[in-house]
Amino acid sequence: MKFIHTADVHWGMVPDGDKPWSRERTLAIKETFTQIVSLAGKQEVDFLFISGDLFHRQPLLRDLKELNYLFSTIPSVHVVIIAGNHDRIRSSSALLSFNWCPNVTYLMDDKMTSVFFDDCNVEVHGFSYHTAEIRDSLPDSCLEVPFDGRIHILMIHGGDAAHLPLDRNALASSNYSYVALGHIHKPEVVADKKAVFPGSPEPLDHTETGEHGVFMGAINPVTHKVDSLEFLPMCRAQYVPLVVNITTRTTHAELELKIAQVIKSRGAGNIYRFRIRGMRDPDVEFDLEHLLSKYRIIEIVDESEPQYDFSALFAEHPSDMIGFYIRALDKPDMSPVEKKALYYGINALLHTTDERR
Repeated sequence: MKFIHTADVHWGMVPDGDKPWSRERTLAIKETFTQIVSLAGKQEVDFLFISGDLFHRQPLLRDLKELNYLFSTIPSVHVVIIAGNHDRIRSSSALLSFNWCPNVTYLMDDKMTSVFFDDCNVEVHGFSYHTAEIRDSLPDSCLEVPFDGRIHILMIHGGDAAHLPLDRNALASSNYSYVALGHIHKPEVVADKKAVFPGSPEPLDHTETGEHGVFMGAINPVTHKVDSLEFLPMCRAQYVPLVVNITTRTTHAELELKIAQVIKSRGAGNIYRFRIRGMRDPDVEFDLEHLLSKYRIIEIVDESEPQYDFSALFAEHPSDMIGFYIRALDKPDMSPVEKKALYYGINALLHTTDERR
């Protein structure tokens, strides 16, 4: 039995809403999910498991129709869905009266239920969110399945304190052939070839770094164990955190050139978060707003420190506020906070002195 496992698609989300590329990221979510559905058909898998948060919020009827059409293009694939905390089932939900195409099964109950697929000898267990949070752990009874000759699959959305806390050891030792998890947005194999968070197919904010995609696997029909499990990268862009090191010789032009070269080598389609580190010339200022507007940079943090010659400064200002400040704070073993206080204080005092001249 072959399957593709995905979760946390968040169809309808607008990532980085205040950035020029936000619409592009919204379209990427839809395009990547369309590619996942297409892949399920091309690979001739038996199941497409979607473990919660297919939608970012309550889906509108047009969203349901659009996805229903996508699922209708892979009629030989069983599509099994549960709702997560974002797209939880509500009394007014359009999901309650929507007629999915024949190959789609939506486990909408708020209690554990199951559906048996006779053609594959597979029974899929799961339930949907009807509330924003589920703080209780999964009952032990939900991890017990009979040895009845069927392949048993468990679909769960959760994994933190407010959303169905999980006992990972219990999942690993359960009798399920595979546990299709959702809610955690980074790919993670909880138990080798047994329990998996596929992560969101597209990264949804700057904390979700690295590759994103889906898992594809195969379960042996005799042993009922996973024979193969492979992560397939599919995201159109990554959030890339990087550090740019500078020296006292680095100018703004040189810094921009460094950043441009890094972006070119790592991919102009990615989204970057830069930290500037090192000692800089006190007279040099970096135009961070210019860099943010010119490149796909979601954040740039200047952690550099001005390279002041405190001995020379003290000799020049032995009896004024600058000299007093240096004498009070400058010492061999300064903490990072004390260093910043010294640098920022001296910078402010020097600028005040310059303005008075």
